[in-house]
Amino acid sequence: MNIFIFLVMRRMRVPLLVLLSVYTITIVGMTLMPGVDDQGNPWKMDFFHAFYFVSYMGTTIGFGEIPYPFSEAQRMWVTLSLYMTVIAWIYAIGTLLTLVQDEALQRALVESSFARAVSNIHEPFYLICGYGDTGRALVNSLEERLLRTVVIEIKQSRIDLLTMENYPVYVPALCADASKPLHLTEGGLDNPHCAGVVALTDDNLANLHIAISTRLLTPELTVIGRVDSYDVAANMASFGTHYLINPFDIFASKLHTALHFPNLLLLRECLTNQQQKEPCQPLNPPQEGLWVLCGYGRFGKAIYKRLKEKDKISLVVIEACPERTGLPEVESVSGRGTEADTLLQAHIDQAVGIIAGTDDDVNNLSIVMTARELNPNLFVVIRQNKADNQIIFQAAKADVVMEPSKIIANHIRVLLTTPLLVDFMRMAKQHDNNWSVSLITRLKKLLNSTLPDIWEMKIDQESAPAMYETSLTEHRITLECLQIDPRDRHDRLSCLPLLLVRGEEKILLPDETECLGKGDQILWCGKQGSASWMEWTLRDPSVLIYLSTGKVVSRGHFWKWVQKKNTDYNAFGG
Repeated sequence: MNIFIFLVMRRMRVPLLVLLSVYTITIVGMTLMPGVDDQGNPWKMDFFHAFYFVSYMGTTIGFGEIPYPFSEAQRMWVTLSLYMTVIAWIYAIGTLLTLVQDEALQRALVESSFARAVSNIHEPFYLICGYGDTGRALVNSLEERLLRTVVIEIKQSRIDLLTMENYPVYVPALCADASKPLHLTEGGLDNPHCAGVVALTDDNLANLHIAISTRLLTPELTVIGRVDSYDVAANMASFGTHYLINPFDIFASKLHTALHFPNLLLLRECLTNQQQKEPCQPLNPPQEGLWVLCGYGRFGKAIYKRLKEKDKISLVVIEACPERTGLPEVESVSGRGTEADTLLQAHIDQAVGIIAGTDDDVNNLSIVMTARELNPNLFVVIRQNKADNQIIFQAAKADVVMEPSKIIANHIRVLLTTPLLVDFMRMAKQHDNNWSVSLITRLKKLLNSTLPDIWEMKIDQESAPAMYETSLTEHRITLECLQIDPRDRHDRLSCLPLLLVRGEEKILLPDETECLGKGDQILWCGKQGSASWMEWTLRDPSVLIYLSTGKVVSRGHFWKWVQKKNTDYNAFGG
């Protein structure tokens, strides 16, 4: 607002001075011009009448000569004053119209409106810096959970795209460089309801600046940064960035898990991927044999690093610019991989799988189509760089599609909404395939071929008041109690506790007899709707007592009095 006022006053300074000077001259002149009254006596207009007359005359509105008919001298001065005021108004209005169209003023107005909208948010929200494919996917995912977001994006075309989205909750957006601390502050960095900052721009250095600015200005905020450069990642980590998201490392880890622990990957996909339309299916990539890796850039290097850990897998790398990317210590072929000759040199006819991982979507699709003609039995992994190409990638029917934007958005959504799920998967990696198979079988029986819902619960005053008050008494509540259907205590909700966190202690798949206390956190998995019924139990003391003891507690004052009388009567042997 200060910038807006400064711009207006600076551009309108001369027109306002001209108007003030013209009105001063005309008003003073009117008081000096000689005239006569209705008796024929000499008369001069006083200052008040001169100001009143010039005010309506300057707007070309005529109410006549006041308070007496003017003399020739007065009419001559009025004529001159009329042209002077009209010209002054034309100059001022023209300058004002030019000012309204000024880009600097429009930008100041937009920033002022944006900052005001953000300051009016009185619930937790996340500041998303960058609205490309990844930012759009993340905002979509958070909005589906009715979580508030604020967006800063440097490209106006992407802001225009956001305004056309039909989000259930309004998303304030600003076209600006998010790496500048001023814009971060306008985006709510100093708002007490800001829950975290996510840097998702296409520029690693911009993401670094955002992370540094946030950590210096508001150290208590959670900071998540997208980065695909190890040097920048190390710099971010030195400033205490909480989470560094590299899509290539995440996908390489996923492929590594598929090769070594396929059931663990199936479990992770079922619990974390909420974009799935049907229950998860196992990936089952070839566990041994020759793989052809097309592209040895950032993505290719991450894949190679993980695949070489598998003893029974051999690799051949195809790279079009080896002088720029370098080559690993395995057999390599120079080329793009779109030509049959290049693929044959890489022994595609003997391969069990191919990874099309260049930074060009057309080349990746061409690689896959050519490779399938030479070897129809290939396990196909393809990299999708642009979200707009989703239709043609679906038509390619690859076994695995690596889309960086969705990988990052899904990973960040889990970090922001269910961070305990990250701890659960980290602990699950310490178990063997049999443990994963057992848990998957248990979940399939529980969910009955429906998609799972994952939610967290904390025993505190705000989110679980009934449980919180009960935990302060001698009466203890177990996990089994929370799994009872509040509509009928003889039925159970279709849910399973995956992780219990109590201080520094973390219990994987806790027993139903585990007692809960103040501050405990539980990660749940269950059918859609189970979380809502459980929340009723967490917030309603009467329901909680009914489920834990079987007693129905009267709610009204009259029935509480009747219940107390009956209790006293029975106590005295009545």
